[in-house]
Amino acid sequence: MQVKKGIPVSPGVAIYPVVVLDAVDRRIPRRTVTRALIVREHERLEKALDASTKEIERLRDQTAESLGKFSQIFSAHIAMLDDPHVIGQIREMINNDRVTAEYAVYAVMRQFTQAFLQHENKFLRDRASDVRDLEHRILRQLIGHTHSDIEHLEQQSIVIAHDLTPSQTAALDTTKIRAIATDAGGRTSHTAILAHALGIPAIVGLEEVTRLVSTGETAIIDGNRGLVVIDPDAERIMEYRQEERRFAAFEDTLGQLKALPAVTQDGTDINLQANIEFPTEIPETLANGATGVGLYRTEFLFLATDSQPTEQEQFESYCRVIKALDGRPLTIRTLDLGADKIGRSLSALNGENAERNPFLGCRSIRMCLQNLPLFKTQLRAILRASVNGPLRIMFPLISNIMELRQARMILGDVMEDLQDQGIPFRENIPVGIMIEVPSAALQARVFAREVDFFSIGTNDLIQYTVAVDRGNERIASLYSAAHPAVLELVRQVIQVADQANMEVSLCGEMAGEPEFAMLLIGLGLRNLSITPPAIPEIKKIIRSVSIDQCRHIARKANSFDSDREIISYLRGEVSKVLPEAFASSSITF
Repeated sequence: MQVKKGIPVSPGVAIYPVVVLDAVDRRIPRRTVTRALIVREHERLEKALDASTKEIERLRDQTAESLGKFSQIFSAHIAMLDDPHVIGQIREMINNDRVTAEYAVYAVMRQFTQAFLQHENKFLRDRASDVRDLEHRILRQLIGHTHSDIEHLEQQSIVIAHDLTPSQTAALDTTKIRAIATDAGGRTSHTAILAHALGIPAIVGLEEVTRLVSTGETAIIDGNRGLVVIDPDAERIMEYRQEERRFAAFEDTLGQLKALPAVTQDGTDINLQANIEFPTEIPETLANGATGVGLYRTEFLFLATDSQPTEQEQFESYCRVIKALDGRPLTIRTLDLGADKIGRSLSALNGENAERNPFLGCRSIRMCLQNLPLFKTQLRAILRASVNGPLRIMFPLISNIMELRQARMILGDVMEDLQDQGIPFRENIPVGIMIEVPSAALQARVFAREVDFFSIGTNDLIQYTVAVDRGNERIASLYSAAHPAVLELVRQVIQVADQANMEVSLCGEMAGEPEFAMLLIGLGLRNLSITPPAIPEIKKIIRSVSIDQCRHIARKANSFDSDREIISYLRGEVSKVLPEAFASSSITF
């Protein structure tokens, strides 16, 4: 029995035989053609590009039904096929080097793949699989190049591969393929995103798991902890089977809580709202018991296409969310394109020159303040939509008071423009900021005099406080929400908000993790905004504890010196209240 640790990207446990996909790509030999045949090679290329585009369009439409918003990944593939920079190089190589179309595709796409893989930005490194996907697809149209076939499996299996392209992942038959594990990949790769959307356990970044396992062997994929157990013994299989049954029963009990309020045993209401990216998520959000949307991430409107959304398109999107919420509150965060979401839209806005350190560069509110037409267009759309229901505006990544004042001044200018044009909007719309950098947390008292609410964004607050890139797997263990410095900043912000009698919420991933629920309530938080699927579990914890119990836990946690001590203590406490919260955590190796 061997155990390999990777990056968990989709939870759950699967115990099945393994199918290992061949990771070796077929090499395309360099062949030249006569000058008279160059035209023929261009025709072959154009036919292959056209057929590939139609194939991707069909795949996008098919996955739209099962994966919803995630089908937009394939819109980006279509856009790449139309990119003159990419396809232009292939055409130039055919012309200048007089090579076959398939070799030109192979050589140019490999260059792009290597460029992505060597890029310092994690998000762009993860896009290498998209380029490989396109290379394989075009080559298949040109020469019938195929890869290991997983479409005709006869039994339920686990797929283990060096990497899976987005197309391969989206096409998986989840009735037969019950989990995936890959050597490559990270949390932001499209393969990881699609696996999570498919609802099957998945682990990436295992580095060499394909060398350790063979087709036909039994393996356990523990998507909760990121473990692959190769050739497990009978005792280990039995332990995981028991955990599977316990977790399934736990899921059933959570379903019964969705319509019940999130109130502690001593009668304190906790407001559980949801983080969303698209209007289509509202039905799931409400079905899971959310009281509203505490974070609408508007940047996904910009990343879904190569062109910036118009004011009308943004207005209609915001109105759809407001209408679907049916009177429930909505907090819209203005454009927060950052280093972890860099795409064609951001590249166009920031110029062609990549920043040396984009996490500390022109991102989020900084980019908006340097692109006023873009910023004003979004603010106009938000203000126009505000007449349709309760809506708040939230500015991200504010690091000093002048940024806030400048953003508010621009908001005031937009309001004056709408008034002059006779366009209705809500004049007293609440305005808040994200507290997600240490400077804002330490100056919370100053900001409290000029905003209506705070929302603590722990995803960025953690990485900026402990100086850890949250997308870097090599130092992932240092990125911890339980770091005493992070908890101290959170505590200070809550204390300032309480003294100013203003609302404060927490909308980072920390809010949806069971081990932190009692701690956050004990620190004084009464508003949490989390991913919709996490709401029932957090509600279960809330309904099982008292405020005094949570305050005691917060005081005790504050006495520890390290994040390891804190997280161990918190997990021990929540396991007393909710033992099912850490499925498979009782299994040791």
